[in-house]
Amino acid sequence: MAGTQQFDQVSARPPMAEADPAAAPVRERTHRWADPQATAGAAAGLSGMEFFTALTEGRVAPPPIMATLDFDGLRFEEGRVEFRLTPEEFHYNTIGSVHGGVFATLLDSACGCAVHTRLPAGVFYTSLDLSVKFLRPVSVATGPVTAIGTVTHLGRRTALAEGRLVDSAGRLYATASSSCLVIRPE
Repeated sequence: MAGTQQFDQVSARPPMAEADPAAAPVRERTHRWADPQATAGAAAGLSGMEFFTALTEGRVAPPPIMATLDFDGLRFEEGRVEFRLTPEEFHYNTIGSVHGGVFATLLDSACGCAVHTRLPAGVFYTSLDLSVKFLRPVSVATGPVTAIGTVTHLGRRTALAEGRLVDSAGRLYATASSSCLVIRPE
């Protein structure tokens, strides 16, 4: 059938093109992560501030999403969290810039973790929604970007946070607003 692409039966991905001397070489990336249940278990017994302190001191392994997207540079204070991402080719979409889902994940993490810093031990959260506004593209040439999440309201059942994605010169690339469900033990 003309105009169709054959997909690999197991992975549902198009097969990788055979090496063509005129084509760019295929790149490869691997990463490692620790058991996410161990990280979640450590979080259960600590306040948000205690958890992020343990994380930055290396006493608790980072969540796998940090290795998957390769973000780092965690900085935090009560009600505010920052994550840094240095754009790489593996973050790219089909038009040659960092995929918006990478921005959304980074901003969701910053907003949610900012809420987490305000929670006592045994109290959890989960994102209810996330609204992201993309303002300009990011590429490898942009250099490191930082997602900053700030809590704007912490109630008994819900929390609100705002996020900003900026470069080293302070230029704004995306904004986010997030609602989180606060889950308290009964």
